[in-house]
Formats: sequence, structure tokens, C-alpha cells
Amino acid sequence: MDRVLGLELGADDYIVKPFGFRELLARMRANLRRMALLTQTESDVQDALEQIGDITIDRRRHQVLRAGVPVNLTQREYDLLLALRDANGAVVRRGDLLDQVWGEGWIGDPRTLDVHIRWLREKLEADPSAPQLILTVRGVGYRLVTPAEVS
Repeated sequence: MDRVLGLELGADDYIVKPFGFRELLARMRANLRRMALLTQTESDVQDALEQIGDITIDRRRHQVLRAGVPVNLTQREYDLLLALRDANGAVVRRGDLLDQVWGEGWIGDPRTLDVHIRWLREKLEADPSAPQLILTVRGVGYRLVTPAEVS
């Protein structure tokens, strides 16, 4: 009767003595998972959306939109865009981009980065020959403008 009364009064769970340590841990984990799901709010969904000019990055859906239209990016292009975005407007060195996107053990022509940047610009920029979003910092690397710079 105590179990029923406890649950009816608003308890999420009830455990009786003697209980096993594993059961206690399992119940605690289940409650933590349930609380994590309940605390997800609309702002969490909004945080997953990043807007830079007319470009929207939706990390939850693994999707990029330009003026509301989905942009078909390869995995490398998407990873490259996220690596630049995660730098928050700072310049990302060429070597660091290669390590982040291609992996530290990657061996190949470093100019492949330039080709992928060009492809990304062609898909995201209004005028790829005069980029406004993905900027080249000569002799160093690349940077993605911040939302504040576009406004």
C-alpha cells in the first residue's frame, strides 16, 4: 500500500528495502534519462539552428539551407563548414582544417583543401568569385564570418 500511495502522491519511482545496488543505479539512470528528455526545450531546438546571412545550419538534421532551400553538401564539405563555424569567426589554419576534416594521419595534396573550399563557396556564396561568407586569410587559412558581421 505504501508503494501505491507514494506513486499516487507524485513520486516518479519507488524502491523498497532491501534493494540491490545495481537496481538503485539502474533506477537512477532511468530517472536521469527521463529528466534529460523532459528538460529539452524549444530553445534547445533553436540552438541547433545557426543563421549566417541567408545560410542556415541545422546540426540536428545534418542539413544546410540557403535562403530556405536545402544545399546538397558532401560529408567533407559539411565537416569543413562546421569546422569553420566552430571557430566563431577566428582564422583556422590550413593544417588545422586538414587535421580536423581529413584526419591527422591523412597524407595527400594539401591543395585539396582549396578545392573543397571552392566547391563550398560555389554552393553557399551569392558570388563565389567575391566571397562574403568564407574568407581567405592569405598565408594562414580560412575563416567563416560570424552572424554579427553579416547583419
